[in-house]
Amino acid sequence: MTTQRLTKKGQATRDRIVEAAARLMIEQGVARTTIEDIQAAAGVSPSQLYHYFPGKDALVSAVIDQQTAQVLEIQHSGLGSLDTIDSLTKWRDLMVGSLTEMQCAGGCPLGSLASDLSESDPVARVQLAGAFAQWEGLIRDGLVQMQQRGELAADADPADLAVAMLAAVQGGLLLSQVRRDPAPLRIAVDTMIDHLHALTR
Repeated sequence: MTTQRLTKKGQATRDRIVEAAARLMIEQGVARTTIEDIQAAAGVSPSQLYHYFPGKDALVSAVIDQQTAQVLEIQHSGLGSLDTIDSLTKWRDLMVGSLTEMQCAGGCPLGSLASDLSESDPVARVQLAGAFAQWEGLIRDGLVQMQQRGELAADADPADLAVAMLAAVQGGLLLSQVRRDPAPLRIAVDTMIDHLHALTR
């Protein structure tokens, strides 16, 4: 069912189902989350759930879409104005601040889903690869702007640096989650920022 055809009430019900599914799948894993679990968490009947989603695969896809939108919205607030080294530092502070507020629990929802699904669900893996590609693109676009302003060395490769920066963020988030300490994320991103400084110097 396309969300464009839903009534306001129908959209609210669908959103509630997706939110419940996302919470459960990220907290306890996709495989351990049953349709019945989602039904109970969302407070809907079987017929209501199947009215919006023909099966679990459709729910997984909707959860990936929802989490992608949420993560990119947060990232865009930090990366949308990325054109200087200082703005990279502000983006770092935004991520570390958010992580600290969550007491470093949960990690990156896209990273959690990718770890859970990449080897078992090829369709979800492709969808998640697209989500990370969008995130990588935000970083790359910002680095291109920095290069155009002379804030990044002319011979630097924004595409390669964007991959390295995203890898640093993901690794930092994972270590911060395990250690319950935001320091690994801060150190990982700061190391990349120092590298950008060194390239420019």
